[in-house]
This record gives sequence, structure tokens and C-alpha cells, in this order.
Amino acid sequence: MRSVLFSAAMSISIFAQAGLAQGEPALDRAQLLEDLRMLAADEMQGREAGSPGGALARAYIIERLEEIGVPPIGESYEHSFTFTTREDPEKTVTGFNIVGRIEGVSDSDRAMVVTAHYDHEGMRGDEIWNGADDNASGVAGVLAIAADFIANPPEHDVILALLDAEEKGLQGARTFVAEPPVPQETIAFNLNLDMIAMSEEGILWAVGTYHYPFLVPLVEEVAARAGVSMPMGFDEPSEDPSADWTYATDSGAFHRAGIPFIYLGVDYHPHYHQPSDTYENMTLDFFQDASAAVVDFAREADERLDAIGEAAGR
Repeated sequence: MRSVLFSAAMSISIFAQAGLAQGEPALDRAQLLEDLRMLAADEMQGREAGSPGGALARAYIIERLEEIGVPPIGESYEHSFTFTTREDPEKTVTGFNIVGRIEGVSDSDRAMVVTAHYDHEGMRGDEIWNGADDNASGVAGVLAIAADFIANPPEHDVILALLDAEEKGLQGARTFVAEPPVPQETIAFNLNLDMIAMSEEGILWAVGTYHYPFLVPLVEEVAARAGVSMPMGFDEPSEDPSADWTYATDSGAFHRAGIPFIYLGVDYHPHYHQPSDTYENMTLDFFQDASAAVVDFAREADERLDAIGEAAGR
């Protein structure tokens, strides 16, 4: 396999020939806000993996995929797995990834996987940790991407994976990568959304270009027309875990397998992993603009997917 660390000059040359996304994709902003509100509602009880609240969230997501028109891979959207936690290694928990696929119109066998985890921290006593930003927002963003690709079919297969048990150690992502629904070598790129709804500064970080510098032109292209700021960073090795997000979310499991990724998300904020991470505390104008940017990013990545695969030797 060729090294993923191509020179910047080679990267720019490859991507200059890849083609550009066609304008700004449409976004149903009312539905986007409704998805965020519903997934962060008290009824979901914080969506902890293996909990009744997690099951309610899963049912809602599946219903939305059906409404949008995204078919499952195989006979069911649900792909179960089991895991244990450091806190209670004697207890086995069952998680469920939710996986659908939108078929591309080209004859390329490369696929893009779009991910967001739907679980959160659950409850602490009688207190609900709603997880609006973390990560009801990312799931709502994936649903918006799905609606756009159904309306305007992609060039390549797009696999939508709403993952469980991220908060328990990226369990759903690790299972997906180890047992993918398509041959792993055909997965050319992972776009991961985790926390895209809360930024007073209007900043949506793009993480991953340190590892895959040939993705810089992709980020720059989308950032140039985005309604939010999209700097690159938080992916260089550091002794400070808060400064390197490479393995902080589900895209880390893809990176370990050599699959190029971009993780889009906001910086840490006062509501992170707090019961105040609620719909009412989100910066909703930013969330809508950030979601428009991630839909555009997914479409641009699809346009460039063959170039991404060639640069990564996949």
C-alpha cells in the first residue's frame, strides 16, 4: 500500500482534477432543529448505550431513515454487538449500530462512510444528561446529509452509520471497522460528525489533515463557501489529550485501520459532558449553518472520493 503522506504539491495536483460539488445543497432547517430537539428530549433519558432511552433514540433514528428513504444494509438497520466496560467488567452490554446505504450512480466500488454516535451519558440519579451537542447534533447532521443524497444521488455508495457506545470507548465504531458491511478496502473515506451545535465563536474544527494532508484542498474548498469558520487542527501529537482529538471520537477507529478521515466538531465548551447540554443551550443559528457546511462537505467528498482513494492507496 502506498504511503498516505503524499506531498502537498501532489495532493493539490490530484484534487485539482477531482471536480467540485455543485452549489450549496438544500437543507431543511426546521427538520434539522426538530431532529436535534427530539434526540435531546428528556424522554430519551440521555441515550446511554444499552438503556431504554438508547432504544427510544434508535427507534426515532430508524423511523427518520425510513421517512427519508434510506434502505438498510441487509435485512435490518440494527447491527448488534456486545462489550464490557472498565467500570463493570463482569457485565456484558449489548449495543446497536444503525446502518443504511445510499447507492451511488457511478460504477466505482469505493464507498464513503458518514458516522455520528447517538449514545450519550444517560442519567445520574434523577438527573438527565441530554447530550444535545454530544451528539444529538451529529446525528441530526447525518440525517440532513442522508436527505440531500436521496434528493441528489451521490456518485459513490454512501454508508450512513449511526454508532452506539462511543462514550464507552468507541465500541460501536471499533465493531463497525472490524466487521464492516462492505469490504474494508473499498472504504475510501470517513466523515465523522461529533458536536456541531454549540459555538459562540462560530468555529467548526476540521480534524485529520495532519494525518492525511492530501485532504487539505477538500477542507479549504468547503471552508471557502461555508457560513461558519472551518479551521484545521487538533490532530497533531501532543502530551495534552485535549490538544489531539485523533482518537477522541469514532473516526479514531477508522484511522487505526488506515482509512482517511475528517472529523468535524466544535471545541470543548461549558456544557460538554454536563447536564446543561440541552437543546435550549445550543447556539442554534450556528448549528444550522454548521449543518449546511457538513452537508456540503459530504457532497464535495463524494465528488473527490476516487482521488481520495488513490491518494490513500485504497
